[in-house]
Amino acid sequence: MKNLIFKAFLAVFAIGVFAGCGNSAQTSSEDGLSAIKQKGVITIGVFSDKPPFGFVNDKGENDGFDVYLAREMAKDLLGDASKVKFELVEAASRVEFLKSGKVDVIMANFTKTPERAEVVDFAAPYMKVALGVVSKDGAIKDIADLKGKKLIVNKGTTADFYFTKNHPEIELLKFDQNTEAFLALKDGRGDALAHDNLLLFAWVKENPDFVVTIGKLGDEDVIAPAVKKGNIALLEWINQEITKLNENGLMEEAYTKTLAPIYGEDQLKAVLFVK
Repeated sequence: MKNLIFKAFLAVFAIGVFAGCGNSAQTSSEDGLSAIKQKGVITIGVFSDKPPFGFVNDKGENDGFDVYLAREMAKDLLGDASKVKFELVEAASRVEFLKSGKVDVIMANFTKTPERAEVVDFAAPYMKVALGVVSKDGAIKDIADLKGKKLIVNKGTTADFYFTKNHPEIELLKFDQNTEAFLALKDGRGDALAHDNLLLFAWVKENPDFVVTIGKLGDEDVIAPAVKKGNIALLEWINQEITKLNENGLMEEAYTKTLAPIYGEDQLKAVLFVK
């Protein structure tokens, strides 16, 4: 009799534990937005060395297109554009910063890929992008020219994934930071550098000895904010926010103030998802 009572107790206890765990997981996924409102600040991961998208300017302030949008998100969510805490991330650390809870949102020029979508949740995209290749004096004109050469990429980027998967015969020289990668190209440690084409088009304007001869490689991808997997409420809010920023003209304003000096006003629709 005692054994029967003990077994019944264990069964009830187990059901309670599993139910509690389920409720906890559900609460954490649904309350991500509420948690941000409660603490009064949204933490967003951005780049420090990827102008004009995310960088630290001469005043030591976070600047760039992604940063502009991040401040607008803080304003709309918390009523004050200054209620955003910026965490500086590297390309390879973006997923881990989300998974570990160090940031609420990643706005670090994050290209959406099927592999990444398995471990984080992407919101609506706000930018179009493809891979490009830059080299000194435009020496590398197509992929065949990279045979026997060293190609510089950043760890954890779409360029890293693309060449590792599709061109294992090409030797890759990998760096954590954008500044390291571009310095290696200028120093001649690599023969070419592969990265997002929009970044390369901006970089060569300041470095005229280099030419983007491969302007679009592979499929056109999209860039989007990302949140921790299962953070449903926050994801839905960001989706609504992206729609709002497109409709009220703030997305175009962000482009005009941060990207137009590089790409020109006429490239707006080629770069962003606006009507």
